[in-house]
Amino acid sequence: MVQGRKRVTGAAHCLTPRQLEILTLIRDLRRTHGYSPTLQEMADEFDISKITVFEHVEALIGKGLLTRRLNKARSLKLTSSVRLPDERPTILPLVGRIAAGQPIEAIETPDTVDLEDWFASRHPVAALTVVGDSMIDEHIREGDLVVYEQRSNPRNGDTVVALINGEEATLKKYYKESRRIRLQPANAKYKPIYVRDVEIQGVVIGVIRRY
Repeated sequence: MVQGRKRVTGAAHCLTPRQLEILTLIRDLRRTHGYSPTLQEMADEFDISKITVFEHVEALIGKGLLTRRLNKARSLKLTSSVRLPDERPTILPLVGRIAAGQPIEAIETPDTVDLEDWFASRHPVAALTVVGDSMIDEHIREGDLVVYEQRSNPRNGDTVVALINGEEATLKKYYKESRRIRLQPANAKYKPIYVRDVEIQGVVIGVIRRY
C-alpha cells in the first residue's frame, strides 16, 4: 500500500499534482453550486496564470477526464470514469471526537480517515476472519477481522497468526521462552500452547468490527 497516490481510478492516465487539484476543484464546485469554475477563478485559486490553467484543462480533456460544451461558460465536467483519490471506498469521513467516559463538548472537526493509510505498512498486509473466543481479553471477538502484517519476526507479546505442524492456524500471543515457544490465549478458559517450532505467518496490527 502506497500512501498519497496521485491516480484517477477508472482511467489509465497519470495526473500531475496540479491536474489533480483542478479536477478536484471542478468536482467540488459542481457538487456545491451546480456549475464549474471559470479559468480565471481557477487561476486565482492556485495563484497561476490563466494560460497555465487553460493548458491543464486542455490536457485533461485530451486524456478523456474532462468534457466541455462549446461556447458554454462554466460547462467543464468530469467524465463518468473519474474517481478521485478521496473517493476511494476505504475513505470515511472523520467528523471529530466522542467521549467514552465523561461527556465532552461536541466540536466538529471535519476530516477523513483512509483505512489503506491507517493500516499502511512496509510489509504486505492481509486480513482474516476470527473464529472462536480465545482472544476475547484482547478485545478480539468471533467475527472480527484481524489485520496483520505478513512477516515472521514477532516480538514477545505480539499477537500473531501462527501455523502449527504446517496445517493448524491459530491466533495467539507470542512468547519465546528458553527452549520453547508459548502461544498464549487471552481467555482464561484456554490453556497455552507450547511448541518447539512454529511458522509465524503474520503479526496483528489492527482489528475491524462490524456491528
